[in-house]
Amino acid sequence: MPITPETAAPHEQPEENSRHGRLSVRPGPPIAAGARTGLLSFEGPAGDLVAQAWVPEPADGGPYRLVLLLHGAGGSPRQALELMLPVADEERLLLVAPQSVAATWDMIGVGFGPDVRRIDRVLQEIVAGHPIAGLLIGGFSDGASYALSIGLINGDVFDAVLAFSPGFAAPLLTHGTPRVFVSHGTADRVLPVDRCSRTLVPRLQTLGYDVTYDEFDGGHEVPEETVRRAVAWLRPAG
Repeated sequence: MPITPETAAPHEQPEENSRHGRLSVRPGPPIAAGARTGLLSFEGPAGDLVAQAWVPEPADGGPYRLVLLLHGAGGSPRQALELMLPVADEERLLLVAPQSVAATWDMIGVGFGPDVRRIDRVLQEIVAGHPIAGLLIGGFSDGASYALSIGLINGDVFDAVLAFSPGFAAPLLTHGTPRVFVSHGTADRVLPVDRCSRTLVPRLQTLGYDVTYDEFDGGHEVPEETVRRAVAWLRPAG
């Protein structure tokens, strides 16, 4: 399934906005019903992998909650999808995992720009073809830092942010107040919990965000039980 600059052009976010991390995508009625389910791949003009998605069956079983999942440094869309694949079908979560343009996300290297535009195009393609009731964003490691940053910048787009072992959050500006779930291993040697989540979570709470913090005995990883706690947290009360 190709995504090209030409097909995306009518919805392309102005470059200045992408430099601020802003997305133009907004959920709404699908333009055309998407009958495809299961694992989908999206390619760029040169045939390079831009993103993968997992669409639960059946396609006409009601709206999905879309979860944008961001891989860690040097990771892949498949690795990102695997974070929540075990719960996607039962929770009717449509998972979307883009590939970063470079080894990790633009903000961590050159600043917001190419990855923001890529994410915007992929999400526009998905929401145009599937019924969506709510957008969420999540990620692991560098992907968690990026999810927090993009999620807070676009809190009027995303209902919630899932940050598994983040290092930091660096939004240039913020919109809305999405709920935030943060998890971290107490024995994490890659992004030590003391200088990362134990510092980050209180700062977010001071800024007025509703943050649920989940520490676990372990290293730089995302245990399945942590994912299930995050999914339970996502469910509406009652």
